[in-house]
Amino acid sequence: MADERKFIDHNIDVRDTNEEIMEQRINNGDYLEEASTEVAAPFAGPRRNERANTEDTETGGRGLGYVGIALSILALFVLPVLFGAAGIVLGFIARRRGAEGIGATAIGIGAAAIILSLFLAPFF
Repeated sequence: MADERKFIDHNIDVRDTNEEIMEQRINNGDYLEEASTEVAAPFAGPRRNERANTEDTETGGRGLGYVGIALSILALFVLPVLFGAAGIVLGFIARRRGAEGIGATAIGIGAAAIILSLFLAPFF
């Protein structure tokens, strides 16, 4: 019986207008929360100079690239697998940091040193 009464009351509420429903809910205390939006000016902070950031990254990549080239050239004469692999790894890191040409050179010389050592090792 109580369920039927709730169903009937619900149907009566559906037939009421929105304003009457809102007044009933406000008077009954159904709305206890407070809703609002933020009214503030958008933040216009200082713009970052992205070119300066890329210069720092490129400089760091260039230094790693030169170290990679030095290790790769050293790999042509001494411990080719160790120094060649180190030159290749530093070349990849240099390329990732923006020094693409220097990094590719380190990778190429390091790979050439390893390949040459594998082919020339049986003769020495």
